[in-house]
Amino acid sequence: MAAGKSFNPGVVVVAAGRGERAGVPEEGPKQYRPIGGMPVISHTLSGFVEWAGASAGIVVVIHPDDEALFRDALSHVRQADGIQFVYGGDTRQQSVLNGLEALQRANPSHVLIHDAVRPFFDAPLIERICAALKAGDDAVLPAIAVADTLKQADAHHMVAGTVPRAGLFAAQTPQAFDFAVIFDAHRRAAAEQRFDFTDDAGIAEWAGLGVRLVDGLADNVKLTFRRDLAMADEKLSQNLIADIRTGNGYDVHKLVPGDGVTLCGVRIPHDMTLSGHSDADVAFHALTDALLATCGEGDIGDHFPPSDPQWKGAASNIFLAHAAKIVRGHGGVILNADVSLIAEAPKIGPHRNEMRQKIADCLGIDLTRCSVKATTNETIGFVGRGEGIAAIATASVSYGNMR
Repeated sequence: MAAGKSFNPGVVVVAAGRGERAGVPEEGPKQYRPIGGMPVISHTLSGFVEWAGASAGIVVVIHPDDEALFRDALSHVRQADGIQFVYGGDTRQQSVLNGLEALQRANPSHVLIHDAVRPFFDAPLIERICAALKAGDDAVLPAIAVADTLKQADAHHMVAGTVPRAGLFAAQTPQAFDFAVIFDAHRRAAAEQRFDFTDDAGIAEWAGLGVRLVDGLADNVKLTFRRDLAMADEKLSQNLIADIRTGNGYDVHKLVPGDGVTLCGVRIPHDMTLSGHSDADVAFHALTDALLATCGEGDIGDHFPPSDPQWKGAASNIFLAHAAKIVRGHGGVILNADVSLIAEAPKIGPHRNEMRQKIADCLGIDLTRCSVKATTNETIGFVGRGEGIAAIATASVSYGNMR
């Protein structure tokens, strides 16, 4: 990499093929067939999102007929907001060029070009590739040394000879390049009507670039045939781990003279009120923080700063509903919401079921998944002296499965 040049890689995922060799056309292109509970391409894109190194973004090249399939697949990918798509061409080579043209707007320093039907790459493989790019190589190819004996056949399917396997490697993706160099090579190949290249490293070789080999990954196989998909599904189904996360939240507000308190969205008559910028609903505030904690989205103050006048006196169900929306945006399903109120007064028991219903309505979950409990502080501390009310909340969320 040239001195002073910042490393700003992007990713192009090629997913415009029809996958004829996978059989059963009515099941759709192989990149959208399910393995381990979600489409192949969803696993592939999740791998790049989890790597989190594609600072110039991710561009997926799809077939024009597959937009609905792609959008569905994208719904299985967490934090997919930065992923864009473009339509491919008649050949893989033209599709890659379309992807490079779309990525160019992000001014990438380098690009990783990957087949959508290779979902089993990992972060160490990508880091090996990137290390070679940072060291100054313009083209990097992950590859596995050929282990099988290779035979050459004649026109009658008779063995015509044995091919020495010394120095032979099976190419994989992602193949990575200096962006400007490979973009120019692709455009030159298109201008000269050269459409016979089977991978991007081949175009780089044709353009006179030196292609650096790095160790590939045995698991990084291309899912080509229907049996490959079946084996991949079996592998993932055996290794799936339920991604269940639990978040906690705590809040406290001071009691001042007034005419009632709002707890879990329920207004309860009282000779005191809770002091706060919004309606000071400690229960909903704590539960909001608990939900945000399950997906690492900060706390209530990050989303609704108390210094912002628009939230003065606001109903706290706004905050809770917003947290639930964020959780669902990350692919989460809310399993349980539990609130413990700590107060000397007022009595919570008579209002418990209404509070549970408020939580259920706000989060869009069943009443049986909502719990409200209460206790006193046995006259100890600020709560025991009737100076404030505290709340502790716990939320459990399923984010599907993880590899």
